[in-house]
Amino acid sequence: MPLEIIKVCGITRVEDALVAAREGATAIGLNFYPGSPRYVDFGRGAMIGAVLPHTVLRVGVFVDETSDRIRDTARAVRLDVVQLHGDEPPFDCEALAPLRVWKAFRVGEEFEPRRLADYPCEAFLLDTDSGLLGGAGRTFPWGVAREAARYGKIIVAGGLDGGNVADAIRAAAPWGVDASSRLERSPGVKDAAKVREFLHAAKAYAGGENPNRENDA
Repeated sequence: MPLEIIKVCGITRVEDALVAAREGATAIGLNFYPGSPRYVDFGRGAMIGAVLPHTVLRVGVFVDETSDRIRDTARAVRLDVVQLHGDEPPFDCEALAPLRVWKAFRVGEEFEPRRLADYPCEAFLLDTDSGLLGGAGRTFPWGVAREAARYGKIIVAGGLDGGNVADAIRAAAPWGVDASSRLERSPGVKDAAKVREFLHAAKAYAGGENPNRENDA
């Protein structure tokens, strides 16, 4: 499957969103889970989203939140996609229709790809089961993603950066890749050089063009 999503998650600052967009991200993640060090509220999320070109998806990350709260946030911030990153049941995906929904699963020794078949959503994000709700900076065996792909579009997350994203794409053949903590100077503060390296490496392997960078010719 062609790589379509290259996402930089855990964005908390306008300047980081602009770097990600300029360097080729097709999506950025805004974390609305209050327990995260990368948490943003309605106001900051809307401010960050407002500076992005229409070519970049605004993805809101939620953890075991109510459908009403998610809908209110999506409306206020003008999210393009909602990402459920907790222990949400399949019904939550149904209840959020017609919003675009990505459901995250933690990949550990007991992960069963067939669980994905129960969830009616656009895509599945596979992250490392580290005991944390994302942002652990650790990878999982990427071959699992190929097996999971029989149930839908797969986004690979967990420990990705410019040094390993090409290997992840080669091994997993995913619909998307997602990076966060390995691109940071500190939680919520991105390192522009690391963001650039990740995005350029993913784009180079996928052979895609950057729709967000102006033609210098």
